[in-house]
Amino acid sequence: MLTPRIRWAASVAGAAVLTLTACGSGGSDGAPGEKVTLTYRLWDEQQKAGYEKVMAAFEKANPSIDVKIELLPYDQYWTKLTADAVAGTAPDVFWMSPTQFPEYVTKGVLSPVPVDATKYHKTVTEAFTYQGKQYGMPKDWGVVGLLYNKDLFKKAGVEMPDTLTWKPDGSGTFLETARKLTADAAGKHPGDPGFDPATIKTYGFLSWNHYQTQWMNFVSSNGGKLLDQPFGKYTFNDDASVQALQFAVDLVNKHHVSPPATRTNPPTGKATDMFKAGEVAMFPANNALLPFVVPDAAFEVGVAPMPEGPAGRAVNLNGLAEAVYAKSKHPEQAQKLAAYLGTEEPQKLMADEGYVFPALNGLTQGYVDHWAKTAKLDVSAFVKEAEGTTFPMPVTTGFTGFEPKLNQIFNEMYLGRLTPKQAADQAVTEGNATVK
Repeated sequence: MLTPRIRWAASVAGAAVLTLTACGSGGSDGAPGEKVTLTYRLWDEQQKAGYEKVMAAFEKANPSIDVKIELLPYDQYWTKLTADAVAGTAPDVFWMSPTQFPEYVTKGVLSPVPVDATKYHKTVTEAFTYQGKQYGMPKDWGVVGLLYNKDLFKKAGVEMPDTLTWKPDGSGTFLETARKLTADAAGKHPGDPGFDPATIKTYGFLSWNHYQTQWMNFVSSNGGKLLDQPFGKYTFNDDASVQALQFAVDLVNKHHVSPPATRTNPPTGKATDMFKAGEVAMFPANNALLPFVVPDAAFEVGVAPMPEGPAGRAVNLNGLAEAVYAKSKHPEQAQKLAAYLGTEEPQKLMADEGYVFPALNGLTQGYVDHWAKTAKLDVSAFVKEAEGTTFPMPVTTGFTGFEPKLNQIFNEMYLGRLTPKQAADQAVTEGNATVK
């Protein structure tokens, strides 16, 4: 899903820093034997059920600590967290994402946490590192894979290749496969005499303006770079990146294997709905989307690795962390909770019940087994990808404010109103103006 937007006005940011500097930790850990209540905030209602079991186990092992779970809807989470941080009333421990992390850590909102980085997925730990310190206990990760409609493959007489490949010039097994799965009202495919792109009934692929699951993966797989370094500048207007962006829009406007941007551009596009309705054969998506797609699909869903580009396969791996509030009134207990959440017991529970892939290494099989048992779905392709080349969401200041402009510019690119080079140059200029 797209990262929610959050804007820190200069006066608000100044107030937050001033408050944190003036007040320090904001309280003590309480008298010996005194019962302490910690607030734990998250945004996922499904995961809340799992965390109720996790917190019950933590409280049993720590009878002097109660944990109050606070659920906020995703679209309200960051706005409320910002306001609470400014007021000095943020929860003791809360979920943190890579795109939001720079805004909070650079304003002193987060407390460092002791982490043995070797025990967790490298992309997750690196996403929450600032000035050599870890500011989040690695929680989980989701990775982009290729969901596909097995019924459409069978109808078209097409087998999913073991490895899908692509190059900017259109060669490779990926585009070839997408053409075979794309059919107009007369059953003709792109390249066939008389093929009519105005009457397409099924599309082979869904290429659209969604950075996490789409064009950032093409850019990285073609050897392009999103940032020059963590907390650095945007660089995705280099030649390799522009070639990848051109390929992404060519899938729509030249090769006609993907729906027009008028149907998919955010914020009103219906990309996921098109896949669920059986109009699209291959749909890149984070595994977090599985609970919202698989139960409603009237066809058998498969999962395959993303296509390999000229630089190999490189996919977005988006991890979350358990953040500790720098002004917690109970810092010792908050750190204890964060440390516990990074251990095998809670992370295995969340994996075994199919909520997430855990950040702690060696526990992915529980998640794989859950989906095999409950939905007869083989999700091992996600694990294979996570073991290869992965990259985080852009970890740099200003991204949350830049995101609306980025989407606006790239909407125009997918519509064919800006060339990929024009769009990339404009977006990089706009984005770098927001980097502090």
